[in-house]
Amino acid sequence: MAAPVTVYGPVISPAVARVAACLLEKDVPFQIEPVDMSKGEHKSPSFLKLQPFGQVPAFKDHLTTVFESRAICRYICDQYTDHGNQALLGKKEDGAVGRAAIEQWIEAESQSFNQPSLAIIFQLAFAPMMGRTTDMAVVEQNEVKLTKVLGVYDQRLGESQYFAGDDFSLADLVHLPNADFLVNRTNKAGLITERKNLARWWDDISTRPAWKKVIEMQSAPRPS
Repeated sequence: MAAPVTVYGPVISPAVARVAACLLEKDVPFQIEPVDMSKGEHKSPSFLKLQPFGQVPAFKDHLTTVFESRAICRYICDQYTDHGNQALLGKKEDGAVGRAAIEQWIEAESQSFNQPSLAIIFQLAFAPMMGRTTDMAVVEQNEVKLTKVLGVYDQRLGESQYFAGDDFSLADLVHLPNADFLVNRTNKAGLITERKNLARWWDDISTRPAWKKVIEMQSAPRPS
């Protein structure tokens, strides 16, 4: 029987990987529905019904469809609250204060970390895969931006084990895909590994079973 949850998109996509990691942390069974972006399937009328902007991922369960990876992750945590890791969006006893501590770092990832890190990843990892020339000017410009963000991150992680305190949360999880690309698929690993507190944090979160499973999924042969 098919899993009741479907994630649409290639798991190599950082945004799709973000959702997969959340589902695995929550122990929610799911299936990946491939979307061949090279053939424009993400712009097809059927896919646009799920994701009106024609981007991956899209998400569907027995109740609804959701798009945008961070919104999907929040939905998973709220809808499947009794599954798996129940502290991804904070512990019940921590209330609104605990959730706000997590939400602010999710926003920091979305607004400050994602854009420059993704620009670097695209130029150094995805452009070569697509047969495009790497634009080193774009890499250098975004490395300057990202360095400033990571300075703030390193300071924060010198104050607490994880972004929102002593427990791994969605604030940490949302960083996993882009950080993994930087460390393992570009020559910019030092941006993270050469900062003491970030390196300690990365060694911790990157070895979580859920993320290791995502890496296995990304490495699996694509169906022909």
